[in-house]
Amino acid sequence: QLQASGGGLVQPGESLRLSCTASGRVFSINGMGWYRQAPGKERELVALSTGYVRRYADSVKGRFTITRENKSMLSLQMTSLSPEDTAVYYCYAVDATQTYWGQGTLVTVSS
Repeated sequence: QLQASGGGLVQPGESLRLSCTASGRVFSINGMGWYRQAPGKERELVALSTGYVRRYADSVKGRFTITRENKSMLSLQMTSLSPEDTAVYYCYAVDATQTYWGQGTLVTVSS
């Protein structure tokens, strides 16, 4: 089970930190990451963390930082937010057999 939190309403240029906490069989998790889905758009991968690998979407490179705090906690530090970052952000985790999804947390960037 995954629980995402930290979303909210911020102004352009501000920062926000999302957190994702996993429960259950956390030691079987191989990787975690974040997707987002903006209104009227398809879900897109924002960032992922697998082992020592960190990958980011081009649109967030240099602004977002993903951190695997421990086996069960993942964060996404977002800076220099723009209205284009407005979306529901979903955390996910993968083990050897399947992908698990959190419920999503809404990030709204607006002046």
